[in-house]
Amino acid sequence: MNRFLIPTPESDAALMTTTSDLTTGGRVRPITRWGSPVMHTPTEPVTVFDDALRELARDMFATMEAAAGVGLAATQVGVGISMFVFDCPDADDERHVGVVCNPVVELPSGKERRLEVADEGCLSLPGAYAELARPDHAICRGQDAYGNDVEIVGTGLLARCLQHETDHLNGIVFGDRLRGKLRKGLYAAHEETADRYPADWPVQDREPVEGS
Repeated sequence: MNRFLIPTPESDAALMTTTSDLTTGGRVRPITRWGSPVMHTPTEPVTVFDDALRELARDMFATMEAAAGVGLAATQVGVGISMFVFDCPDADDERHVGVVCNPVVELPSGKERRLEVADEGCLSLPGAYAELARPDHAICRGQDAYGNDVEIVGTGLLARCLQHETDHLNGIVFGDRLRGKLRKGLYAAHEETADRYPADWPVQDREPVEGS
């Protein structure tokens, strides 16, 4: 399922195996909400790729699945390090699954830059969506949970996901990219559905919300 562009077919096969090992066996954690300091502070880079990091990745996959999300940043489980996980389709509806540490996103410019306007949501502000224009193509480079270099080419929803999650690790929530009126509407929508998402959501079984 993993579509990482890395140097050799052998390393690609190894990466698919190691990533699949991280998608099961985790525990669901409460999702941190907007307003918590960790959500609005740039993260520390990952420098140690050890079992503790991979345990965190497993928990993040479990939490993302429980919340029906397509991406989840470490800050969204209260950890201020530069890592996110994703399980997201691209523009061709092909599923991509992976872990990225220390991500850097490259976006097209000039004539290659095309914006796509779509509803965007966030698991850290559940129940609320707003239209946001983002480039429809993105390249994300970083390391996996074992320290291997990875490069993910994203189109469609995957491109949006890569940008959204990297924003989180830079202390940016997507509401920061909205004009005042749209931002107010986003918070109002969240308040209307807040009773569906208790403080420990999604640890308890509740109706899921799609987002990242």
